[in-house]
Amino acid sequence: MRYYPIFLDLRGKRCLVVGAGRVGRRKIAGLLECDPAEVLVLDPGVPSAEVRSLFEHPAVRHERRAFAADDAAGRQLAFAATPERTVNAFVAACCRDRGVPCNVADAPDQSDFLVPARVESGSLTLAVSTGGASPALARALREDLEKWLGRRYSRLVCLLDKLRPAILALRLGSDANAEMFRALCALPLRETLAEALNESDFGRAEVLLREILPSVLHPFLAELLHELD
Repeated sequence: MRYYPIFLDLRGKRCLVVGAGRVGRRKIAGLLECDPAEVLVLDPGVPSAEVRSLFEHPAVRHERRAFAADDAAGRQLAFAATPERTVNAFVAACCRDRGVPCNVADAPDQSDFLVPARVESGSLTLAVSTGGASPALARALREDLEKWLGRRYSRLVCLLDKLRPAILALRLGSDANAEMFRALCALPLRETLAEALNESDFGRAEVLLREILPSVLHPFLAELLHELD
């Protein structure tokens, strides 16, 4: 396996996008979802109306000029998204010299990381990558996953997020905790519980949870479940 799959926390980080065309616009929009401190966008051309709307975001700093080597300094993540391969290669080389991971558009072999196709439903994110072999297949699989996933697990993820600290606070030990978390997510309980939550049938959901969770947590379940509504 060449690529190590990770999810990066970019909150408060300084990012770089070179190229503000169609590809660059997607990169800028994706970065802004992650609450970065700044996204420096460099492109000497006239930006489209679509990308100009992104420049209104307070985290975006747009400069209408070409990339210079020092622009990579102090950045935590970079995208080379111009239509010129030589420019993209130069951006990637400058970033690499400064220890900044860089993704090069349409050139996975020159990239330090790849951006997977992803499906999001609330706090749940599924990522699909072919390692650059076929982005089209990754997109097709993402579309299949979107149809399957929908919003079916959104409330279940919220519930598990609330339950996790309560379970860990009991200090039952890592093995007992792992077994409990697996039981909560195993079939058929997972589907039955998700269905009850989506229908706001919290009485049914509480009955299901009582079968898995320690009795010390039972008095708090009703209130916790109604917080999801």
